[in-house]
Amino acid sequence: MESPRHVACQRVSIIIPIYNERQYVERILQRVEAAPLPDGLEKEIIMVDDGSTDGTTLVLEGLHRDRTLKVHHSVLNFGKGTAIRVGLHYASGEFILIQDGDLEYDPNEYGELLKPLIAGEADVVYGSRFIGKLSGMRWQNYLANKVLTWLANILFGAKITDEATGYKAFRRDVLLQVQLRCKRFEFCPEVTAKVRKKGFRIHEVPISYEGRTAQQGKKIRLKDGLEAVWTLFRCRFRD
Repeated sequence: MESPRHVACQRVSIIIPIYNERQYVERILQRVEAAPLPDGLEKEIIMVDDGSTDGTTLVLEGLHRDRTLKVHHSVLNFGKGTAIRVGLHYASGEFILIQDGDLEYDPNEYGELLKPLIAGEADVVYGSRFIGKLSGMRWQNYLANKVLTWLANILFGAKITDEATGYKAFRRDVLLQVQLRCKRFEFCPEVTAKVRKKGFRIHEVPISYEGRTAQQGKKIRLKDGLEAVWTLFRCRFRD
Protein backbone atom coordinates (compact mmCIF):
# COMPACT_ATOMS: atom_id res chain seq x y z
CA MET A 1 0.00 0.00 0.00
CA GLU A 2 1.43 3.34 -1.08
CA SER A 3 1.91 6.01 1.55
CA PRO A 4 0.02 9.27 0.98
CA ARG A 5 1.94 11.90 -0.90
CA HIS A 6 3.24 14.84 1.07
CA VAL A 7 1.76 18.11 -0.18
CA ALA A 8 4.23 20.98 0.19
CA CYS A 9 2.85 24.01 1.94
CA GLN A 10 3.14 27.30 0.10
CA ARG A 11 3.99 30.52 1.89
CA VAL A 12 2.74 34.08 1.73
CA SER A 13 5.16 36.76 2.91
CA ILE A 14 3.13 39.54 4.53
CA ILE A 15 5.13 42.78 4.52
CA ILE A 16 4.00 45.38 7.06
CA PRO A 17 5.71 48.79 6.82
CA ILE A 18 5.41 50.59 10.18
CA TYR A 19 6.09 54.21 11.05
CA ASN A 20 4.94 55.78 14.33
CA GLU A 21 2.10 53.33 14.93
CA ARG A 22 2.66 52.65 18.63
CA GLN A 23 -1.05 52.59 19.42
CA TYR A 24 -1.87 50.20 16.58
CA VAL A 25 1.15 47.94 16.06
CA GLU A 26 0.19 45.23 18.54
CA ARG A 27 -3.42 45.12 17.37
CA ILE A 28 -2.53 44.89 13.70
CA LEU A 29 -0.04 42.10 14.42
CA GLN A 30 -2.67 40.18 16.38
CA ARG A 31 -5.14 40.56 13.51
CA VAL A 32 -2.59 39.42 10.94
CA GLU A 33 -1.63 36.40 13.04
CA ALA A 34 -5.27 35.41 13.57
CA ALA A 35 -6.34 35.91 9.95
CA PRO A 36 -7.33 32.65 8.22
CA LEU A 37 -5.57 31.58 5.04
CA PRO A 38 -6.64 29.22 2.26
CA ASP A 39 -5.71 25.56 2.82
CA GLY A 40 -2.09 24.73 2.05
CA LEU A 41 -0.79 28.22 2.76
CA GLU A 42 1.28 29.49 5.68
CA LYS A 43 2.25 33.00 6.81
CA GLU A 44 5.63 34.66 6.96
CA ILE A 45 5.22 38.02 8.73
CA ILE A 46 7.80 40.72 8.02
CA MET A 47 7.52 44.00 9.95
CA VAL A 48 9.67 46.91 8.80
CA ASP A 49 9.98 49.69 11.36
CA ASP A 50 10.76 52.72 9.21
CA GLY A 51 12.61 54.87 11.73
CA SER A 52 9.75 55.33 14.22
CA THR A 53 10.21 57.93 16.95
CA ASP A 54 7.05 57.46 19.03
CA GLY A 55 7.94 54.26 20.89
CA THR A 56 6.86 51.86 18.14
CA THR A 57 10.39 50.40 18.08
CA LEU A 58 10.25 49.39 21.74
CA VAL A 59 6.79 47.87 21.32
CA LEU A 60 8.00 45.85 18.34
CA GLU A 61 11.02 44.58 20.26
CA GLY A 62 8.71 43.30 22.97
CA LEU A 63 6.38 41.66 20.46
CA HIS A 64 9.28 40.04 18.65
CA ARG A 65 10.47 38.09 21.70
CA ASP A 66 7.50 35.72 21.84
CA ARG A 67 6.76 35.35 18.15
CA THR A 68 8.18 33.87 15.00
CA LEU A 69 8.39 36.88 12.75
CA LYS A 70 11.00 38.92 10.96
CA VAL A 71 11.56 42.50 12.12
CA HIS A 72 13.76 45.13 10.54
CA HIS A 73 14.52 48.45 12.26
CA SER A 74 15.65 51.38 10.11
CA VAL A 75 17.56 54.13 11.90
CA LEU A 76 15.95 56.85 9.76
CA ASN A 77 12.51 57.32 8.24
CA PHE A 78 12.85 56.70 4.52
CA GLY A 79 9.22 56.16 3.53
CA LYS A 80 6.70 53.39 2.83
CA GLY A 81 8.17 52.49 -0.56
CA THR A 82 11.63 52.00 0.90
CA ALA A 83 10.19 49.94 3.76
CA ILE A 84 8.42 47.65 1.29
CA ARG A 85 11.60 47.22 -0.75
CA VAL A 86 13.49 46.33 2.45
CA GLY A 87 10.75 43.83 3.32
CA LEU A 88 11.09 42.18 -0.07
CA HIS A 89 14.72 41.30 0.75
CA TYR A 90 13.47 39.29 3.75
CA ALA A 91 10.59 37.61 1.90
CA SER A 92 10.87 33.93 1.04
CA GLY A 93 7.26 33.13 0.14
CA GLU A 94 5.84 32.24 -3.24
CA PHE A 95 3.37 35.08 -2.72
CA ILE A 96 3.82 38.63 -1.43
CA LEU A 97 1.06 40.58 0.31
CA ILE A 98 1.31 44.21 1.45
CA GLN A 99 -0.41 45.08 4.75
CA ASP A 100 -0.59 48.65 6.08
CA GLY A 101 0.41 49.11 9.71
CA ASP A 102 -2.93 50.58 10.80
CA LEU A 103 -6.48 49.24 11.10
CA GLU A 104 -8.00 50.57 7.85
CA TYR A 105 -7.86 47.16 6.14
CA ASP A 106 -9.18 43.82 7.41
CA PRO A 107 -6.73 40.86 7.39
CA ASN A 108 -9.71 38.49 7.45
CA GLU A 109 -9.96 39.20 3.73
CA TYR A 110 -6.57 37.65 2.92
CA GLY A 111 -8.30 34.58 1.58
CA GLU A 112 -10.11 36.50 -1.16
CA LEU A 113 -6.89 38.24 -2.16
CA LEU A 114 -4.86 35.05 -2.30
CA LYS A 115 -7.26 32.54 -3.84
CA PRO A 116 -6.79 33.78 -7.44
CA LEU A 117 -2.99 33.52 -7.01
CA ILE A 118 -3.12 30.02 -5.54
CA ALA A 119 -5.48 28.83 -8.25
CA GLY A 120 -3.18 30.19 -10.95
CA GLU A 121 -5.94 32.49 -12.19
CA ALA A 122 -3.95 35.68 -11.57
CA ASP A 123 -0.40 36.92 -11.03
CA VAL A 124 -1.37 40.22 -9.39
CA VAL A 125 -4.41 40.88 -7.21
CA TYR A 126 -5.64 44.22 -5.89
CA GLY A 127 -8.28 44.57 -3.20
CA SER A 128 -10.67 47.24 -4.44
CA ARG A 129 -12.42 49.48 -1.93
CA PHE A 130 -14.68 50.88 -4.63
CA ILE A 131 -16.34 47.59 -5.51
CA GLY A 132 -16.36 46.55 -1.85
CA LYS A 133 -17.40 48.29 1.35
CA LEU A 134 -16.02 51.80 1.75
CA SER A 135 -16.39 54.11 4.74
CA GLY A 136 -14.53 57.00 6.35
CA MET A 137 -12.70 58.25 3.25
CA ARG A 138 -12.46 62.04 2.95
CA TRP A 139 -13.74 63.53 -0.30
CA GLN A 140 -10.22 64.80 -1.10
CA ASN A 141 -8.81 61.28 -0.85
CA TYR A 142 -11.76 59.88 -2.78
CA LEU A 143 -11.13 62.34 -5.64
CA ALA A 144 -7.37 61.65 -5.63
CA ASN A 145 -8.00 57.89 -5.79
CA LYS A 146 -10.35 58.31 -8.72
CA VAL A 147 -7.89 60.51 -10.63
CA LEU A 148 -4.99 58.10 -10.06
CA THR A 149 -7.08 55.13 -11.13
CA TRP A 150 -8.25 56.95 -14.25
CA LEU A 151 -4.65 57.82 -15.16
CA ALA A 152 -3.49 54.23 -14.60
CA ASN A 153 -6.24 53.00 -16.89
CA ILE A 154 -5.49 55.59 -19.59
CA LEU A 155 -1.70 55.30 -19.49
CA PHE A 156 -1.32 51.57 -18.90
CA GLY A 157 -4.64 49.94 -19.81
CA ALA A 158 -4.90 48.70 -16.23
CA LYS A 159 -8.71 48.26 -16.29
CA ILE A 160 -8.93 48.61 -12.50
CA THR A 161 -11.13 50.51 -10.05
CA ASP A 162 -8.64 51.19 -7.22
CA GLU A 163 -5.01 52.00 -8.07
CA ALA A 164 -4.03 53.24 -4.60
CA THR A 165 -5.44 50.39 -2.54
CA GLY A 166 -3.27 49.30 0.38
CA TYR A 167 -4.08 45.64 -0.31
CA LYS A 168 -1.93 44.35 -3.12
CA ALA A 169 -0.83 40.73 -3.55
CA PHE A 170 1.61 39.29 -6.07
CA ARG A 171 3.31 36.15 -7.16
CA ARG A 172 6.86 36.68 -5.92
CA ASP A 173 8.34 36.01 -9.35
CA VAL A 174 6.28 38.91 -10.73
CA LEU A 175 7.87 41.41 -8.36
CA LEU A 176 11.32 40.02 -9.15
CA GLN A 177 10.76 41.12 -12.75
CA VAL A 178 10.20 44.79 -11.90
CA GLN A 179 12.81 47.22 -10.61
CA LEU A 180 11.21 49.35 -7.91
CA ARG A 181 12.71 52.74 -7.06
CA CYS A 182 9.92 54.05 -4.82
CA LYS A 183 10.72 55.75 -1.52
CA ARG A 184 7.38 56.96 -0.16
CA PHE A 185 3.76 56.46 -1.20
CA GLU A 186 4.66 56.29 -4.89
CA PHE A 187 4.96 52.52 -4.44
CA CYS A 188 1.36 52.12 -5.62
CA PRO A 189 1.61 53.96 -8.95
CA GLU A 190 5.09 52.61 -9.65
CA VAL A 191 4.25 48.96 -9.10
CA THR A 192 0.97 49.35 -11.00
CA ALA A 193 2.76 50.91 -13.96
CA LYS A 194 5.59 48.40 -14.04
CA VAL A 195 3.56 45.21 -13.72
CA ARG A 196 1.33 46.46 -16.53
CA LYS A 197 4.34 47.30 -18.70
CA LYS A 198 5.48 43.71 -18.18
CA GLY A 199 2.09 42.56 -19.48
CA PHE A 200 0.59 41.28 -16.21
CA ARG A 201 -3.15 41.74 -15.81
CA ILE A 202 -4.32 43.07 -12.46
CA HIS A 203 -7.18 41.04 -11.01
CA GLU A 204 -9.42 42.82 -8.49
CA VAL A 205 -11.50 41.50 -5.60
CA PRO A 206 -13.82 43.53 -3.35
CA ILE A 207 -12.58 44.42 0.12
CA SER A 208 -13.80 46.52 3.03
CA TYR A 209 -12.11 49.73 4.16
CA GLU A 210 -12.56 52.03 7.14
CA GLY A 211 -10.56 55.22 6.71
CA ARG A 212 -8.88 57.11 9.50
CA THR A 213 -8.12 60.81 9.93
CA ALA A 214 -4.83 62.69 10.14
CA GLN A 215 -5.48 63.05 13.86
CA GLN A 216 -5.64 59.26 14.09
CA GLY A 217 -2.32 58.95 12.31
CA LYS A 218 -3.06 58.95 8.57
CA LYS A 219 0.12 60.17 6.89
CA ILE A 220 -0.59 60.63 3.18
CA ARG A 221 -0.71 64.29 2.09
CA LEU A 222 -1.38 66.40 -1.01
CA LYS A 223 2.27 66.26 -2.06
CA ASP A 224 2.06 62.47 -2.09
CA GLY A 225 -0.85 62.63 -4.52
CA LEU A 226 1.11 64.93 -6.81
CA GLU A 227 4.12 62.61 -6.59
CA ALA A 228 1.87 59.68 -7.52
CA VAL A 229 0.65 61.50 -10.64
CA TRP A 230 4.24 62.32 -11.64
CA THR A 231 5.26 58.69 -11.05
CA LEU A 232 2.60 57.40 -13.44
CA PHE A 233 3.74 59.77 -16.19
CA ARG A 234 7.41 59.09 -15.49
CA CYS A 235 6.92 55.35 -15.71
CA ARG A 236 4.91 55.70 -18.91
CA PHE A 237 7.33 57.87 -20.83
CA ARG A 238 10.75 57.52 -19.17
CA ASP A 239 11.16 54.59 -16.78
